[in-house]
Amino acid sequence: MTETSTPDDSFHVFDTTLRDGAQREGINLTVADKLTIARHLDDFGVGFIEGGWPGANPRDTEFFARASQEITFRHAQLVAFGATRRAGGSAATDPQVNALLESGAPVITLVAKSHDRHVELALRTTLEENLEMVRDTVSYLAGQGRRVFVDCEHFFDGYRANPEYAKSVVRTASEAGADVVVLCDTNGGMLPAQVQAIVGTVLADTGARLGIHAQDDTGCAVANTLAAVDAGATHVQCTANGYGERVGNANLFPVVGALELKYGKRVLPEGSLREMTRVSHAIAEVVNLTPSTHQPYVGVSAFAHKAGLHASAIKVDPDLYQHIDPDLVGNRIRMLVSDMAGRASIELKGKELGIDLGDDRDLVGRVVERVKERELGGYTYEAADASFELLLREEAEGRARRYFRVESWRAIVEDRPDGTHANEATVKLWAKGERIVATAEGNGPVNALDRSLRVGLERIYPQLAKMELVDYKVRILEGKHGTSSTTRVLISTSDGDGEWSTVGVAENVIAASWQALEDAYTFGLLRAGVEPVE
Repeated sequence: MTETSTPDDSFHVFDTTLRDGAQREGINLTVADKLTIARHLDDFGVGFIEGGWPGANPRDTEFFARASQEITFRHAQLVAFGATRRAGGSAATDPQVNALLESGAPVITLVAKSHDRHVELALRTTLEENLEMVRDTVSYLAGQGRRVFVDCEHFFDGYRANPEYAKSVVRTASEAGADVVVLCDTNGGMLPAQVQAIVGTVLADTGARLGIHAQDDTGCAVANTLAAVDAGATHVQCTANGYGERVGNANLFPVVGALELKYGKRVLPEGSLREMTRVSHAIAEVVNLTPSTHQPYVGVSAFAHKAGLHASAIKVDPDLYQHIDPDLVGNRIRMLVSDMAGRASIELKGKELGIDLGDDRDLVGRVVERVKERELGGYTYEAADASFELLLREEAEGRARRYFRVESWRAIVEDRPDGTHANEATVKLWAKGERIVATAEGNGPVNALDRSLRVGLERIYPQLAKMELVDYKVRILEGKHGTSSTTRVLISTSDGDGEWSTVGVAENVIAASWQALEDAYTFGLLRAGVEPVE
């Protein structure tokens, strides 16, 4: 591993989230979105950011114009994507080729056909003319002072159909001045052993500098990318969180994680690897997709442990059940509490929450038994850390945290003749010695209960004004059927600085929701540093 703080040019991490990743179903990026993602990727330290196809659509053209004015890239170079010139024409007079120059991007990626059937059926030209299109376009752009990469589309399928022609495209691009020729598994159908064998052969037969672009249709995009590196590729093309056409592309984060932590390659600036989890989640927020909880390295469950056996081992040495220290990638270890929990799980969870259980074996035993008993009744604590912390503190401190005491609550749903509904809730409670009766309307009975609780308590606890319910999940539990089934409700609440989850279980969905709401606001006040009244 090199000791330099910034990687040299011997290995490239090339990100195509803004172009190929944006082709994922459900992603529709504005120019502002693309600028934000570009900043995150530059913070992460990738070497190249492919911004899109200038000239092909107004949005990408605008992006390049604004990026040059609004972003000072510290690590990355901006890349414009386009195609080789049209058949029978000249690169120097091709409008699309010149739009690449007008983008101002210092690096240009050209997509070129390398599968003979695609040349004849899609481009409707000869194999010889396709080679001339590659040669003319690469040499023209290189002559204009641009660094040129060539993406050989459908390369692996083309190689299997006509290996000599596929290699001739690679050789032509390299000899014309392309710095890197990228072998693309465009259909995503290859397997690692196949990729490694083909990349090794092409490298030996052409002498070109090779890159890899893998789609994930067999679930092997990351493995195929690493197999290409094993065979000598020194340029990897990826997308953040694996976004992309169909099932996606090689995921940037596990590829970089493997290169840095498993291969020992310095491919990011020093210290950037710890930004991985933050950047992954930040980009997910921009594209408005929920981050995958089980994504390698960066998922919230990537270092989560549930089994009591695992917890016992981790208490001795975290490396016994983890392949890396999660802090290396900006993630953290999480202990999940469930009916599988043993003493070690509870002790580690207490430590994680900042609650010292000491050597009180009786206390830990009581918590274990209480968790198992409540989970038998339908509760779940692995997804409700806040409810578990309240339970743990109650056992450790010998009393429940109380900021208010509920006398009664009522929720009414009125079905009106015009087909609309009115939802009203009333709560009667005590707080700081004062009896409070509060009524509020909402867009549903749970929302009405939430509002009535706020109406009653915000005057006494102004900290509640910052809190809001951000997620609400209902699950009908197994064991009973129909309208008499036991219901579990999970509520997520935020105060703008953080988020926590609580759980309630009852045969009545409103009663289960009320339990979760009580825990949510009790924990929020605890989190805000408010002293309980009883």
